[in-house]
Amino acid sequence: MTPATPKNILSRIKGLNPRQQEAVRYIDGPCLVLAGAGSGKTSVITTKIAYLVQECGMSARKIAAVTFTNKAAREMKERVGQMLHGKEGHGLTVSTFHTLGLNIIRGELKTLGYKPGFSLFDPEDAKALLRDLMNKDAQVDAEQINAVQSKISTWKNDLVLPSDALSFAADDDEHFAARVYEAYVRHLKAYNAVDFDDLILLPVVLLQRDPDALERWRRKIHYMLVDEYQDTNVSQYLLVKLLMAERSTFTVVGDDDQSIYAWRGARPENLITLGEDFPRLKVIKLEQNYRSTATILRAANTLIANNPHVYEKTLWSDMGDGAAIRVIVNRHEEAESERVASEMLTRRIKEKAEWRDFAVLYRGNFQARLLELKLQHYQIPYKLSGGTSFFSRNEIKDAMAYLRLLINPADDNAFYAL
Repeated sequence: MTPATPKNILSRIKGLNPRQQEAVRYIDGPCLVLAGAGSGKTSVITTKIAYLVQECGMSARKIAAVTFTNKAAREMKERVGQMLHGKEGHGLTVSTFHTLGLNIIRGELKTLGYKPGFSLFDPEDAKALLRDLMNKDAQVDAEQINAVQSKISTWKNDLVLPSDALSFAADDDEHFAARVYEAYVRHLKAYNAVDFDDLILLPVVLLQRDPDALERWRRKIHYMLVDEYQDTNVSQYLLVKLLMAERSTFTVVGDDDQSIYAWRGARPENLITLGEDFPRLKVIKLEQNYRSTATILRAANTLIANNPHVYEKTLWSDMGDGAAIRVIVNRHEEAESERVASEMLTRRIKEKAEWRDFAVLYRGNFQARLLELKLQHYQIPYKLSGGTSFFSRNEIKDAMAYLRLLINPADDNAFYAL
């Protein structure tokens, strides 16, 4: 027999550590959960959604949880679905920021001046339009088009409208980009289309300018939860602020020490702004790490201590000290790859390890080629994640097919591969 739903969620909360429990149960005001790496932040978000529905009696359709990738949104939705039963989760919004913005645009088409069935330009569509507009003035190359596209995206993320872009332009190139920006937006509207950045920009501008639309969406969303808050840009921050300014009922989860997306507009200083805009902000720190040993965390804390901080935190673990950290210096990159491969072979023999027990991390895809060569040389099976294998590139496959034919003219498979 399945226990009553409330009992299920209460027992789940009891399985959390004290700080996680505090973060789940605090619903009376704005809340920042400062979550260190591996501290169980996703468990806090998903459990809090179930808590709001099952213990606090809030309708799931009044809750919106937003994150930055479709994969993260799917995983979060699946985990919440395991806790909510029957119709409890009906109408719950778990999405990316851009999907939430798209829903607002769809709900406000008439107000925004768009027709049903509007188009969403992907980056290549946008680039094609920019190429047409820019070639009217002069011959431009791909690098110039990319630079203008990047600048327009930055302006949109910073809520700089075409009418204001000229005043923000710092040099002749940016003045040119500002003129293209105005024509680009005008053409998008004529095509009944929006681009990816518009999915946040248009809702924010609408909610700033139209009190009736703002009131409609505040009635729809009573509680918001935001994951990876340190990665929000100006427009994403304002979207949350506009929707939540009246009730101040939200939980954001973030960590300024994990902010790596400043190059694409992320503003970790939004953590500071949040405290200024919401003086009642309650800060709860998740410092217990469930992934790493104490030795690793001591090293991490030492490095993190050099970062500028808004809020101080110290990660800790009850998993024991673990193995000591080794720092190995190699003469050059080939020797480094050789050392990685030989280390794996040694551990496989001495410790009877399986190949699946090993993982090799590198900073850039350019480093993969040498590693692949060494792994193949030692006949170590591997799977490349998040990139294209050097040996899977078309030009390399063609070259290899030619070499195979030189060695074996009867290799019809290599011939047909060309």
